[in-house]
Amino acid sequence: TWVPSKIKKPRLDDISTHIKTTIEISDALFSEARLLAATEGTTLRQLAEEGLRYALSHHKRQTEPFKLRDATLGGNGLVEELQGASSWERLRDLAYEGRGS
Repeated sequence: TWVPSKIKKPRLDDISTHIKTTIEISDALFSEARLLAATEGTTLRQLAEEGLRYALSHHKRQTEPFKLRDATLGGNGLVEELQGASSWERLRDLAYEGRGS
């Protein structure tokens, strides 16, 4: 017996939910995609979905803020003979001493 309350309602994040749409792409891109799909034994739909997933994940990675990894060496700051250096310029000069600068 058919019970309307037991019908599964589609969700936006449900993989089995699909829509049909029309996109306009160049003839050259379509031909290349159709050839690739045939070569790989897949469909244009699967190829398009793979491309869209890649583009979306690539875009998401680019919008995430850059995090600089912690590169500390676990020491206690400057070695004793440099702790009295009066400025960063002095430290830089010492670092480049004998290297042409």
